Amino acid sequence: MELRTLRYFVAVAEESHFGRAAARLHMSQPPLSRAIRRLETDLGTVLLDRSPSGVSLTPAGTVLLHEARALLDRADRVRDRVAAATGGATLTVGLLGDSADPDVRRLADDHRRRHPTVDVRIRETGLADPTCGLHAGLVDVALTRAPFDETGLTVRPLRADPVGALLRADDPLADRTALRLADLADRDWFTFPEGTDPLWQSYWNGGAPRKGPVVRAVQECRQAVLWNGTVGMTLLDHAPGTGLAVVPLLDMEPSRAVVAWRADDTGPLIRSFVAVAVAAYTGAHG
Repeated sequence: MELRTLRYFVAVAEESHFGRAAARLHMSQPPLSRAIRRLETDLGTVLLDRSPSGVSLTPAGTVLLHEARALLDRADRVRDRVAAATGGATLTVGLLGDSADPDVRRLADDHRRRHPTVDVRIRETGLADPTCGLHAGLVDVALTRAPFDETGLTVRPLRADPVGALLRADDPLADRTALRLADLADRDWFTFPEGTDPLWQSYWNGGAPRKGPVVRAVQECRQAVLWNGTVGMTLLDHAPGTGLAVVPLLDMEPSRAVVAWRADDTGPLIRSFVAVAVAAYTGAHG
């Protein structure tokens, strides 16, 4: 058995669908199906029950999934240790202003326990680039928030956070139990610099063109509201600070925390970081 074939099998098992697994692996479906068939032939058993709606694991497939994950994890650790021995194990992580997030701190602890010799370099970015430098090649992996242009990237969801309107504490709307976007239609909102990803700009402006002060960082957003009475959006569980208030927005989709990396970068350090990130976030909220 080749490690590549085991990775194929794990992807199909986790996605429960050949098409979704092929998309995740950035390959077409026919060669993926053939590889799994060859694996079943080599092992002399059926690993997947196939149906029009997808696939499910047979008892033999369940055993192989457990063993394959352990073997692939061991292979990744071998590569990491060899890289560390040559002094070449470095990982640059982009953070979008959420370095105080408890899940980020948990991820940092878990990653250090798993890869104590890897040199992790942090690049914290402003709000104008939600990819944290991925498109520019400045980071290897990013902990950020969707939506943004995902061209050439692979994005894995981690958590969904409700959002609310950020207002001055003495704003007439600050005492409301909840708001809708229509309640804020005639107000100035903070905006992002010219050239900011339009999907990102649209989300944080409630899906409509807005006018107002240009901000580049979370603290600038808060100051724009405090000094100008501007409307902003923020996560409901983020403390707004003195003089500010957050009111839930009923018709806004939650903000999605994600981990993203370049689609052509499938090295073991990236795969391991993503796995640790998913475990750190889902373990805390599952």
